[in-house]
Amino acid sequence: MTPLSALKALGRAEKRLIALALDAILCVATVFIAFYLRLGEWVMPQGAQWLAVAGALIFAIPLFVVSGLYRAIFRYAGWAALMAVVRACTIYGLLYSFVFTSLGVAGVPRTVGLIQPVLLLLAVGASRALVRYWLSDVYSVFWRADQRRNVMIYGAGSAGRQLAAALATSAEMQLVGYLDDDKTLQGSILNGQTIFNPSRIRELIDRHQLSDILLAMPSITRKRRNEILDMIRGAQVSVRTLPGLLDLAKGKVTTSDLRELDIEDLLGRDAVAPNQILLGKTIRDKVVLVTGAGGSIGSELCRQILALAPKMLLLVELNEFGLYSIHQELERRKAQDGDIASEIIPLLGSAQDRERLANIFGAWKPETVFHAAAYKHVPLVEHNPAEGIRNNVFGTMTTALAAADAGVSDFVLISTDKAVRPTNVMGTTKRLAEMVLQALAARGSNTRFSMVRFGNVLGSSGSVVPLFRQQIRQGGPITITHADITRYFMTIPEAAQLVIQAGAMAQGGEVFVLDMGDPVRIIDLARNMVELSGLKVRDAEHPDGDIEIEVVGLRPGEKLYEELLIGDNPSPTNHPRIMKANETHIGWSELQRDLTRLREFMDKSDVHAVRDMLKSLVPEFTPDAELVDWVHLRSAEG
Repeated sequence: MTPLSALKALGRAEKRLIALALDAILCVATVFIAFYLRLGEWVMPQGAQWLAVAGALIFAIPLFVVSGLYRAIFRYAGWAALMAVVRACTIYGLLYSFVFTSLGVAGVPRTVGLIQPVLLLLAVGASRALVRYWLSDVYSVFWRADQRRNVMIYGAGSAGRQLAAALATSAEMQLVGYLDDDKTLQGSILNGQTIFNPSRIRELIDRHQLSDILLAMPSITRKRRNEILDMIRGAQVSVRTLPGLLDLAKGKVTTSDLRELDIEDLLGRDAVAPNQILLGKTIRDKVVLVTGAGGSIGSELCRQILALAPKMLLLVELNEFGLYSIHQELERRKAQDGDIASEIIPLLGSAQDRERLANIFGAWKPETVFHAAAYKHVPLVEHNPAEGIRNNVFGTMTTALAAADAGVSDFVLISTDKAVRPTNVMGTTKRLAEMVLQALAARGSNTRFSMVRFGNVLGSSGSVVPLFRQQIRQGGPITITHADITRYFMTIPEAAQLVIQAGAMAQGGEVFVLDMGDPVRIIDLARNMVELSGLKVRDAEHPDGDIEIEVVGLRPGEKLYEELLIGDNPSPTNHPRIMKANETHIGWSELQRDLTRLREFMDKSDVHAVRDMLKSLVPEFTPDAELVDWVHLRSAEG
C-alpha cells in the first residue's frame, strides 16, 4: 500500500489528529521564522522568548478546534474552508499581536507579534490547499494527463460550464475546447478553452485527436440534435450527452450524468405536452389494474399510472421475478416521492386463469384495466402457435369477460401494428384479440372496451435496439434479416403516455392508432448505432472497419414493413398523435362459436385446422407456406 492510499484509509479521528499535529508544528516553525526575519539570523529562543512559542500553541490550537478547522473533509475543502482558516487566523493574530506587540514580552521583538500570525495564516492555508490537491483526484489527474482522452463540450452555456468544472478533476477525460452554435461566442475563451464554430468539427476531431464529443445542451430539440449528429457521424468519435433539463434540475452537473447517446435520442420525437385531463380521467383516485405488469410496456404503464396518483394500483403478472422487480421499483418511487399515497398490490396470476381473475376483480373492484399481458416475439409465437393463441386471444377474452362481470368502467388492450394484414401468428392473435373486444363492445356492455395499436417500442423485450447494442459490445457482427426491412419506432414512455390518453377518449369499441412518425430502415438504424459508438461499419468499401452488418434472411412470419391501418380511413381525435381506425369485425355470437371451434382444434393439436381457422377468422392473414410449429414438426418426424 502506498503512503497516499494508507493515509486515505485512516479513520476520520486519526486524520484530525494528524492535522492538529501539523498545525502545532507550523505554529512553532513560524515563530522561528519570524525571529529569523526580524533578527536576520537563526536563533534558539532563550528564557522568556519561549513564551512566543508557547503563546502560539496556546492561542492557535484551541481556537482552530473551536472554529471547526478539523471538522472539514480536506480532500473536498474549498472556498468556505479557506474562509474559515482566514477567520481563525485573524482572531489568532489579534490575540497574539496584543500580547507580544501591544503589551510586549521581554526578549521578544514586538515585530514578531505581527510577522508570526501572517506566516501562520500563509502556512495553514497552504497546507490545506496542498492536502486537498494531494488527496483529491487533481493529483492523479496531473500525473496521468497523457493517459486521458481528449474531449470537447458541445454547448458553452450553463450546463457546459458545469460539466467543464467537473472534468477538471476527471482522470479519464481532458477538455480541449468548446463548440457552440452562437456566433457571438465563437473565437472567445471560456475558462482557458477556445469556443469553436461547429462547422469545423471534422477538422477539430483530427487536429485534437478527439475521442468524445459531450453534448451539454439539455434543452435542445431532437431535430437540432440530429443535425449535429449528422455532422459528427462517421468521424470515429463517440458521442455522449447529458439528460434533459428536468433530470438536471436536481443539482449540479457531474461527469456521472454523462451517458452514451442512445439511438432513442435519434428516433424519438420531441414530446407533445400531454393532455392532463385525459391522463387523469381514468387513473386519478381510482383502482387501476395492469396485466403483464412486469413486461416492458406493462412496467412503464405502471410507472406513469403511479405518478398520476391512483387510489390503488394492482400489478398482475405471471412471471414471479418480473412482478417482484416492478413492485420493488414502484415502492422505491413511492418512498422517494412523499406525495404518492397509492397502495400497490403485487398479484401473481395468469390472464388465462378465469377463477384467479374473478377473485382479483371481486376483491378489489378495479375501475380501469390496462391489458398488456401478451406474447409479442414473432418467431417464438410462430414456433409455438397454440400457446400464442391461448395467451393472446383466449387470455384477452378471459380477462375482458372478468372485467365486464365485475363492472370495470374502462378496459384498454395494448395492441400492435403487426395486427394489420398479418403474415405471422402473433399479429393474427393480436387482431383476434382486438376483434374480441370489438364484439363485446358491439354486444353492449357497461365496460368501455378500447384498443391502442402502435409499432415497435425502443428497448422493449422484442426490440432490435438492445440486441444491436449487445452485438456492438461483442465486436459484431450485427445481424439483420433483410437489407430493405423497415419498422416504426417509439420510445416506451411516449407509447405508455399515449395509451393512457387514448383509453380516456374511448366510448366503446374504438381501435386507436398512435402516430409513429416515419418508418426507419433497420440497416440505417444499425449503421447509426455503430457510428455513434465511435466505430466504423466494415463493408466492401471499408474493409478496415470495426463492425460488420450481416444479412441473415427473414425469419418465419416476418415481413418487410409494418402498417398501422387495415383500411385507409382513420379519423382524427382531440390528440395530435392519436387517430381512430375504422375496422370491421364480426358479431359476438358468431365469433364465440368460431373461437370454440378454434379451441377444439388446439386441444386436438390439429395445427393445420388451427391455421385454416385463423385464416377464416382474419381474412387478411397471409401466412408463410410452411408450418414451423416445433411440436408438430417433432411429432411428424416420429
